[in-house]
Parts: sequence; structure tokens; C-alpha cells
Amino acid sequence: MAMKTAFRLSKSIIATGRPPIPQAYAWAEAYPATTARPLLDMSQGVPGVPPPPVLLDALAKATAAPENCGYLPNAGVSELRKAMVAEMKRSYGADADLTPDDIAITAGCNLAFVAVAKALADAGEEIILPVPWYFNHEMTLTMLEIKPVLLHTYAKEGFLPSLERCASLITNKTKAIVLVTPNNPTGAVYSPSLIASFAKLARDHNIALVIDETYRDFITTHAPHHLFSRRSSHASTTDGVPAADWDWRTTFVHLFSFSKSYCIPGHRLGLICASPALMPALTAALDNLQICAPRPPQAGLAPLLPALRPFVRATAEAVAHRHTLFKARLPPRWRIGSQGGYYAFVRHPFADVHANVVCERLAKEMGVVSLPAGFFGPRGDEEGTVGDEDRWVRFSVANVDDLKVELVCERLEESERVFGWELD
Repeated sequence: MAMKTAFRLSKSIIATGRPPIPQAYAWAEAYPATTARPLLDMSQGVPGVPPPPVLLDALAKATAAPENCGYLPNAGVSELRKAMVAEMKRSYGADADLTPDDIAITAGCNLAFVAVAKALADAGEEIILPVPWYFNHEMTLTMLEIKPVLLHTYAKEGFLPSLERCASLITNKTKAIVLVTPNNPTGAVYSPSLIASFAKLARDHNIALVIDETYRDFITTHAPHHLFSRRSSHASTTDGVPAADWDWRTTFVHLFSFSKSYCIPGHRLGLICASPALMPALTAALDNLQICAPRPPQAGLAPLLPALRPFVRATAEAVAHRHTLFKARLPPRWRIGSQGGYYAFVRHPFADVHANVVCERLAKEMGVVSLPAGFFGPRGDEEGTVGDEDRWVRFSVANVDDLKVELVCERLEESERVFGWELD
């Protein structure tokens, strides 16, 4: 029975959208799953494998240690911060200019974003956010009464953000540009040169560039970018090498999550890498949000990171294989617009049908759980004119095995016959 409180809720929290994934699972509950025809979940971005035994053992030992029951400094365990500098130098290059003083450990990457947004902008100021957006980013800005300014990305451009369109959105209220690469939800991987161009744009306008790189370890062919490097030549529009006078600490804020790379989303560990000049503001926000991030997983992970490199690499290669398989088995009428990290962004083949409606029927009738593009942008009208932007569906390839990928693709092809809608 619905209950009412004797007090009113804050206007900002009422204006904040609700997480959409429970809606997809509510659709899935209506599916009559059987052993022969089980529910197939490609909706949520969760690791499909557990951590390796060596990490599980270390987490158990650290949790049982009495010394790990106490508080920590806001910035986290010093050993983990030092170890992450070494890991980041492997990812971004040995010349990456990084120190432990640039690192703060957080209770997850979402909380890292909340702290950064709170440190950068006041209510009524603006942060530029690409659309389709990662919904927790938009929810955070709305909750903090910071205006999200929408930078639309398009299928014809591979869902890559346009530097020119972004520049046109900058005003005297703009405090930051936010990017996510590999992107959630589109899977688009931004090139080092594109990232360097956005860094220059942000620096030229004296605003922050915040990049959520939760899925950076799933880029296996090249360094995600070179923003942490100091170079002697200017090549920002060609190979992503910053200008000679570039200092990342003036402009760049990096966010990372341990959830995907190390398969520990329940342990809630994230990371902010930013200038020590920004750290006092960030730690003030963190002190109010978390006091400190969970101590046992920090203690357990810190000495193990070098030994876990093969596991991280193998996990990334397995996800890449699943992307290849998904692309090969996807019915021809279902078109991939972008793909990378955990996700593939796919255009469904049903003419003039909103993806919200398609995903509801896929879950209820076909037992395939996925998320429509409408969950990653401003609420639209499902009954109105359906444009190209309304026909995209996010599939997560990380939390399913090869057999389930093939079964999903078979059911997508089956839906073309079962749903009775006109096909492109």
C-alpha cells in the first residue's frame, strides 16, 4: 500500500530520473522462462566472470584483518595509489606524468563523478554531456541542480562527439565537458586525436575535461590517449600527442572504476586522477559523501595489481571475442552503429517502432533483455513520430557466454517473424 510522508521531498531529487534498468527487469519478469528456453540477459553492464581465486582469497584475508576495520584518509590507501600509478603508466605510456598525489580512491566511479561535479560547478552552472548519455551522469547533474547541456551524437558519425558542435555549446556558465570512452551506452571508442582535440578545446576555454574511462582496459590495440604525457612537438590533431606546452593538470580529470577490469562491482572502488591543486576540493566533497572508500578491497588489491595483469588482459580479449561473435551472428537487418568496451549499439529493423516498445516485447515475448536508447537520453514520446535516434538498442556482451550470444541473435531473427511489424 502506498504511503505518504508528512514532509515534502526536495525538488531536485523529484526532478532526478530513476534508474532505468529495473524497468527492463520488470519486463523480463513477464517472460515464461523454461529450461529449454531460458531468459537471456544482455541489459546490464556487469562482469560475466568472477574475480580470480587469488583476488578472492586476498579480499577475504583483508576483510578478516582487524586493522582494515578502521577509517582511512579520504584519498585512500597509499599503497593502492602508488600501485595504480604503475598500472596507469602501463596503459598510457611510461612517459605518463603521474604521481600518487594525483590519485584519490572512491567508493565506485559513480561517486567519483558526484564528487567531481560538486567540486567543479555550482547550482545553475552548466556541464556539457554527450547524448546518448550514461544515465547516472545526467541524474547526478540534475540532483545537484547543475544544468546538463546536451551534445548530441549521431549514428552517421559513429556516435562520436563533434568538436565543432561542442564548441558552439560553451557559454560563460560552462564549467566542464564530460566524455565517456569506451562509451556507455554506445560502445564508441574515441581516438587519441579526438580526445586531444577536446582537451585543447577545454584548455582554450579554461574549463575542465572530465573523462570517465571505466572501460579503458578493454582497449587492447593502443593507448587510450596521451593526455598524461609531456611531448616536445605539437600533434594533437593527428596522433593525439598534446602540444609542447600541455600540462594535463590544468584541465584534465580522469575517472576509473575497478568494477569491470577486476570484476568486483560489489566492492565499490573507483578512482579520480586530478591535479593536487584540485584534491582539497575533491576530498572535502568525498569526506561528506564517503569519509573513505571501503578499506579491505583497497588493502587486498594493492599488492596484487601486477599479478592480475594477465587476468585483466584475458577478460578484455574474451569480451572482444564476444563482440566479434555478436557482429557475425547478428541478423542482417539489425545494424551495429558502434561497438566497444562492454557494449554494442544496434539499430532494430522495425519501421516506425520506438525502441522502448521493441525492447519491451523482446523481454516479455522473446526472453531477451536489452536497453533501448530512450533510457539514455531525454524522455521522448513513444507514440509520436519515430526518428532514427529512437530505434537504437544497447546490448551488453560482457555478461553472457558465446552460446547465449548465439541464442540472442537467433531470437532477434525470430522476432522479425513473430512481432508482425513492417521491416526495413
